[in-house]
Amino acid sequence: MTAATVLPGQPGTPGGGPAGVRRNFWRGVGRVLRRKPSRLAGVAILVMFALMAIFGPIVYPAVLPRDDDALYAPPSLAHPFGTDFEGTDVLALVVTGARYVILTGVVTAVITVALGTALGLVAGFHRGRWDAALMRLTDLQLTIPGLPLLLVLSTIWKFDGPLEMGLVLGLLGWGGIARAVRSQTLSLRERGFIEAARGLGLSTTHIVVRELLPSMAPYIAMNVLIAVTGAIYAQVGLFFLGVLPFESNNWGVMLNLAVFGGGALTSAAALPYLLAPLLAILLLTLGIVLVVDAMDEIFNPRLREE
Repeated sequence: MTAATVLPGQPGTPGGGPAGVRRNFWRGVGRVLRRKPSRLAGVAILVMFALMAIFGPIVYPAVLPRDDDALYAPPSLAHPFGTDFEGTDVLALVVTGARYVILTGVVTAVITVALGTALGLVAGFHRGRWDAALMRLTDLQLTIPGLPLLLVLSTIWKFDGPLEMGLVLGLLGWGGIARAVRSQTLSLRERGFIEAARGLGLSTTHIVVRELLPSMAPYIAMNVLIAVTGAIYAQVGLFFLGVLPFESNNWGVMLNLAVFGGGALTSAAALPYLLAPLLAILLLTLGIVLVVDAMDEIFNPRLREE
């Protein structure tokens, strides 16, 4: 329905059927990734951080060991990034703190993209009163100052875990995606395959879910990764400013303690404690950027090199 011609791998062609479509898709993904080694590096970085978030707190004990005789120890084979003000290995802090940061980013991205996509699709497809009402709601959400609201909420809500943090950040960040999805929906709804679906008497739900949504899947997938990056910056910034309680280890807490507790900006001894979480954030962001670059070519045939 979404294509006027039969493409290779579709039913009726050699290697057709769903299995053939999937094989051709993953072969194309492999070709795009191999075309630039940096893209493979981006995938490897994301896989590394995912494994770090999943298994890091399992590998290390719940209470990390301390060495009172090695406060702010310099980097060494035993401690690649040195130790902190309590003699705790900084690398262990980075690894165990990854779960909070990454899980918050994923929860934020899912809520942001799900809400923004749903509202944008409904508004763009139905237009009229639905469009006006949902876009006014979106405009209202976009006018809410996120940081001041988070500062107020932090006085009454402890944000005990990444799920609570992700929920709040997600509810504050869906407006931009909703408007972008609405614009794309307004363009797609006038295409021939949508008109054909209406002519066949297909339900609105079928048209939106089976016709419009797959056409915007590449854009939505890239926005998931971009939303993860924004959520990481937001939460790390809040912990760095000290407006959230330090009840769990994460990279923002490390930055706060390094700067305001350890004097990392004026003391070289505490500098590795500051640079380790910054390097983790930079590396994770780089991985996301490289994967988004690959996704752009995977889903946009015009960018593919023959």
